[in-house]
Amino acid sequence: MTTKILIFKILTVFSIILPSANSVDFNYPAVFNFGDSNSDTGELGAGLGFLVDPPNGQTYFKTPTGRFCDGRLIVDFLMDAMDLPFLNAYLDSIGVPSFRKGCNFAAAGSTTLPATATSVSPFSFGLQVSQFLRFKARVLELLAKGKKLDKFLPAEDYFSRGLYMFDIGQNDLAGAFYSKTLDQILASIPIILVEFENGIKRLYDQGARNFWIHNTGPLGCLTQNVAKFGTDPSKLDELGCVSGHSQAARLYNLQLHALCKKLQGEYADANITYVDIYTIKSNLISNYSRYGFDQPIMACCGVGGAPLNYDSRIACGQTKVINGTSVTAKACSDSTEYVNWDGIHYTEAANQYVSSQILTGKYSDPPFAGQNAFPPQS
Repeated sequence: MTTKILIFKILTVFSIILPSANSVDFNYPAVFNFGDSNSDTGELGAGLGFLVDPPNGQTYFKTPTGRFCDGRLIVDFLMDAMDLPFLNAYLDSIGVPSFRKGCNFAAAGSTTLPATATSVSPFSFGLQVSQFLRFKARVLELLAKGKKLDKFLPAEDYFSRGLYMFDIGQNDLAGAFYSKTLDQILASIPIILVEFENGIKRLYDQGARNFWIHNTGPLGCLTQNVAKFGTDPSKLDELGCVSGHSQAARLYNLQLHALCKKLQGEYADANITYVDIYTIKSNLISNYSRYGFDQPIMACCGVGGAPLNYDSRIACGQTKVINGTSVTAKACSDSTEYVNWDGIHYTEAANQYVSSQILTGKYSDPPFAGQNAFPPQS
């Protein structure tokens, strides 16, 4: 490991620890998370019997955990900062996981809009909200029967006092580029956000009051999109990212931010925080060497070597015969040097950087700092 990587990791650890050392109030009893692969801790694998192969999980867990990453996700680092255990996937019942401190409904490939026959995941945002409603109803039913399951299930008041986190929308936009024009995609954004707003309203009506809403990152900088849509240099921006994808992400984020402001006005008794992931990730990619990385766009786990090390036909860890030759998508020697893990998702090192920036509070609306690092609870 290079000296600059070691220094970066030390600084990142301190940037995560320091907020809690400053008496930050992370006093949420539970977290309920909704989203896609950026925060999936095993939902798609459990729900569809989908195997996430090694080397996924190699850095922290030392084995695949259903996460599309070499280690921890942003949500894992945020749970650490709140002194809460990692979230178990709602559908993963093997090993009798505890849901006492929350539950994760996020599933890789999920969209905000209802799933279609060609969707990677059937667990769209509306379905995830419905799963939560069933989860809550079932928990309250079991709790009413006695205290036998108290150590496995959230207390009734955890549903009103808990934090509801969201990171979804990436697949609605990125997936649309395979069949729609940029103008058509931009025109669809309000429809996507109506679906998102409906889900928030359903949760609010069930007593949810603390909302933590991530916007979407610079989609044009994902290796997969550069490989598919960036073959024409005129379509790339100064960072080497596909300009149309990032344009769509920026417009989506502007409208999502406006929706959050609207909801802040309508739900005066709720705490609704908008988190600008796009700016954090864009800063990481444009200044990658400053933060100890060597590769801002090339995938760590893939095939083909520089400049992208990515082939859409072979997922990380898989082996396939292509043009008569057996090929395996293997991990790079040091994932801490890479921002991108497998062409679509970030490495643990990149996720750690992003989470450390979230915890500064300056990328949120309303912003937070010191003792108000998370919005005050009702």
